Parts: sequence; structure tokens; C-alpha cells
Amino acid sequence: MQRVRSKLFDVFLALWTGLFTPALAVLWLCGSPERSVRLASRLWARGVLLGLKWLVGLTYAEQGQHNIPEEPCLIIANHQSTWETLAFLALFPDVAIVAKQELLTIPVFSWFLRKSPMILIDRESGSKAVRKMVDESRAALAGGRSVLIFPEGTRKGVSEPIAFKRGVELLYAKLDRVVLPVALNSGHFWGPDRPFKRSGIISVSYLDPIPPGLPGNEFTRRVEQLLEVERKTIMAAGSLRPAKGRLIGSATEPSIGALTRAPDKARWSCGSAPDGIQRIDNGDWHSEVVQ
Repeated sequence: MQRVRSKLFDVFLALWTGLFTPALAVLWLCGSPERSVRLASRLWARGVLLGLKWLVGLTYAEQGQHNIPEEPCLIIANHQSTWETLAFLALFPDVAIVAKQELLTIPVFSWFLRKSPMILIDRESGSKAVRKMVDESRAALAGGRSVLIFPEGTRKGVSEPIAFKRGVELLYAKLDRVVLPVALNSGHFWGPDRPFKRSGIISVSYLDPIPPGLPGNEFTRRVEQLLEVERKTIMAAGSLRPAKGRLIGSATEPSIGALTRAPDKARWSCGSAPDGIQRIDNGDWHSEVVQ
């Protein structure tokens, strides 16, 4: 049944994207105003997220919103799925995403990438790509837009440790902005190694911001460590897998647990839990299973 629901969503995604072809034509005739293009992109992304909710049963929960800086910043996230590429269009209005140039081969979507505009780089061009990334990121921040980058470079499996490719430490140094690390577990539900999309709740965790001015090596180590600890925490929550459960404060029944940062506690109310598992405590994260 879940496989059928996933296929239905694929059909919906193609039809929903096709509906934006007339909007593309209207925007082009109007001179492709950037704000209008980004507004249309957000509408498209929100429609996709609703399609995932209705057809697949896949939603998301955000934790740590208080960590989001008020001013435009550099957002660094781990990359497990196509989900975050589109979801950030809805989560952060006007965000400028550092994306690989290969995405320009996707009809309709590629036009919106160019006209938003996003920061499109050719990963094979080396230092030239880094200079382009820095220059266009500066321009985006000056225009009041946060910049999002996935420094792992490509989608990774849910069990693979966080490891950045070169270049993000230079971007951090040149931009001199606060960094917001964001941890996701989207690969559990929509990953490159999964044959179909699964129902559940994707955890979107906004972690403690990193101030500007750190040495490049220390910055990279600190962000990798933050994301890696969070990745393991989310995986530990998933290992509970209650037969019937709901996240307190949520009307949705997830198939994999989500956590919230202390002092708020994410509590599972369920009929049963694996023997010997009562509590997970990782730093300032807490999860309790209530019998």
C-alpha cells in the first residue's frame, strides 16, 4: 500500500509542477521579477509538502526555532534526501540555495532556479566555483536573503557520518555571518537508497548558532560535531519504534520518533516499548518512553 501511495505522489508532483508552466510564462512576460518568482516557488513547495502529507502520510516537525537568527545568516544542513531541497523554500522564504548546476536539466524547476536566483555552481570548476559561490552569497545576504548550503556535497545514507567537502570553511570566513546548523533525518523516509517514500515525521532541528570569526578548522569541526551528535540522537529515537504511539502535543502518529530540546521533553505515550529502553539522554536532549 505504501508503495502505491508513493507512486501516486510521483504522479501528483509531475502534474503540480506542470501547472506552473503558465505561471512561468506570465512571469517571463512581466520581466521575471525576482520576488514574484520566489513567491511562486514557495507556493509550489508548499503544494508539494501538502501532497506528501495527504498522499504519502509524510510530514515534518521543527525543533529549536528560537535558535533561528533574526538577521540573514548562513544555513548549513546535512543532506539525505530531495525533501530538504524543496522544503527549505517553504521553511525560509527568500532563501538562496547553493545548488549544483546539474539541476538545470529539470524542466520548469530549472527556470525558477535561475530566476529566483539561486546560487548555481559547477562542482568540476574548482576554485572558480568557490569564487562564484562566495560572490553570489554575498550579494544574496546584502539583499536580505539567507544562504543555504549542503556541505556534504551530495545525499548521504542515514547511517553515514557527517563529513564536509572543502569550500564551506572559506565561505564561512568570507561571509562573516552567523551560521545556523540544521539537522534532518529525511533519508529515513525519502532517501536515495529507498525504493519508495515512507510515511512518518521528518525531524528538522535548528541547533545552536555558530558565531563568525572562528578559525576555519575549528568551525568545520564544531559544525560537523553538532550535526553528527544530532544525527545519532535522531537515529536513537527511531530505534524505539513503538507499535502505537503519538508525540505529545501532536495529532500525528509518527513511525519514527522525534525529539525536542530541553527544557521541553519529547515524550512517547505508547502501549509498549522495547525491553530495557526507558530513556535516552544525549547532552541536553531527553526522550522518555512512558509505559
